[in-house]
Amino acid sequence: MAKTQDFTAMMKDMMGAFPVDTTAMEDAFKSTAALNEKLTSVALEAAEKTSEISNKWTKDTLAKLAEVSKAKAEPADYAKAMSDFASASAEVAAENMAAFAEIAKKVQMDTVELLMAAGKDMTEDATAAVKKATEEVTAAAKKAAAK
Repeated sequence: MAKTQDFTAMMKDMMGAFPVDTTAMEDAFKSTAALNEKLTSVALEAAEKTSEISNKWTKDTLAKLAEVSKAKAEPADYAKAMSDFASASAEVAAENMAAFAEIAKKVQMDTVELLMAAGKDMTEDATAAVKKATEEVTAAAKKAAAK
């Protein structure tokens, strides 16, 4: 009867000759998790600020609408109330849009800053990992050649 070859021992020897350092993967995972946490923080802060602006805008608009809806003595007073409401609404809209733009600008600047820092860190980590892997493979190849 033919005996099948044991590939387990052969694979074990081969994997042992070329060790894999999992710390690089663990460090990459930790770096990615830290970056995601910071980016999420930026997004949540922006969402909170935009919600506050929207809420205030809505309350102000409803208060002004209450003024418009009150009964007037003269028909011309209705036209004046609508005109005042429209001009006040346009002014508030411009202010709020500027506030939204400031939030967007801050989010963009914070995001670019985080990504630039992460890119720098990842480049340094990758360089170190490649250097270490090269040294390990060279050592393993020399060891294998010496046998």
